[in-house]
Amino acid sequence: MEVLVKIAQFLLSLSLLIVIHELGHFIFAKIFKCRVEKFYLFFNAGFSLFKTKKGETEYGIGWIPLGGYVKIAGMIDESMDKEQMKQEPKPWEFRSKKAYQRLLIMVGGVLMNFMAAIIIYIGMSYAWGKEYLPTENVKYGITVNEVGRDIGFKNGDKIVSVENEPIADFFEILPTIMFEMAESVQVERDGQMIDVMINEEDIAKLMKIRGVLGLRYPFELKVSDFPSESPAKETGIEIGDEIVSIDGIQFEYYDQFTEYLNNNKGKEVAVTVMRSGTEIEMPVTLTSEGLLGVNRNNNISEYFEFARLEYNFFEAIPAGLKRGWKTSGDYLKQFKLIFNRTTKGYESLGGFITIGSIFPGIWNWKVFWDMTAFLSIILGIMNMLPIPALDGGHVMFVLYEMVTGRKPSDKFFEYAQYVGLIVLLFLMLYANANDVIRLFR
Repeated sequence: MEVLVKIAQFLLSLSLLIVIHELGHFIFAKIFKCRVEKFYLFFNAGFSLFKTKKGETEYGIGWIPLGGYVKIAGMIDESMDKEQMKQEPKPWEFRSKKAYQRLLIMVGGVLMNFMAAIIIYIGMSYAWGKEYLPTENVKYGITVNEVGRDIGFKNGDKIVSVENEPIADFFEILPTIMFEMAESVQVERDGQMIDVMINEEDIAKLMKIRGVLGLRYPFELKVSDFPSESPAKETGIEIGDEIVSIDGIQFEYYDQFTEYLNNNKGKEVAVTVMRSGTEIEMPVTLTSEGLLGVNRNNNISEYFEFARLEYNFFEAIPAGLKRGWKTSGDYLKQFKLIFNRTTKGYESLGGFITIGSIFPGIWNWKVFWDMTAFLSIILGIMNMLPIPALDGGHVMFVLYEMVTGRKPSDKFFEYAQYVGLIVLLFLMLYANANDVIRLFR
């Protein structure tokens, strides 16, 4: 069921963004009196799930959910309509319009994506405000996995600053380290200030491994449910039992508990639980991954004081603009990591599985709109890459024409479109292959 909810949210978000993007091209084409022959959500190779014609434009829904398109008369695009291009240019065709008009038609989709993201962020700021965890309120410090320890962090470290610059929101610390390629992080350890030095190899590890830096919180474990494989349930532990100790050891922090289990993978341990005011001890053989097989309700707001900013309508506008600007900037910064030979960010590229997985397993409108705004910015930026077949490729050729006064030939556009489609196909295959490989891992 969770997978179906993720897929439904992803498809709804994708559909909205495709329609918004293509609407941008459509609006500018109409402003400059270009004939728009088709407006499609998804691609319709062979047949359409739905289509209707209104005026000169056919509106429809295709069956291949890899994007969408508007077919503008006199334009070499993914439809590769060569016959039309052999005829004499007509006044209503794209190729007959002035360079600045063609430029605006091509950037219209990207402009709509950025506008949509800003509007969503403004609406979210007004409806929900902003809730965040102040770094100074992370009173128990952090937990780190093996990668974090290799870099130089330790459980219990309290992060004070990155490059000697305080970070107000705790959850912005890791992105700041990666996107800014920070060289040092200042932590408080056992009452002393220590610099943890970061290099490019460390950044590469942070990009590839999840859970490097986490929140440390006190050990409390009341069983709420069991997974499919549960040694604890088989032994006799029940929902509502509170785990008190393992092998007689009581833990102060939850990471100490998980570390003890991890060090005893596959072994039998004595689990003491509190049930109806009585302590009961029973032997449990841990799984090969070092798990008891219990679930718990984990609400970090029980341990940390979150800060909340409320906005009225007029305050929400600059807040939404600021968030859109920051999100766009952060995503652009990732490109230097993708093409960096040390960080090898290209290995972290993902396809539809990665994108779909960012949606939660339960329907949450706040998260849905947050992810939709984020994906809208990604779609806008990716479409501006100077690759033929993308909007950025067309923009590149129009700018060349405006600077030099020479327009590339239709045959050149045709070949460039083929090259662009091949590049896009390769990138799509590579990203989705990464998803499959990660699934097997």
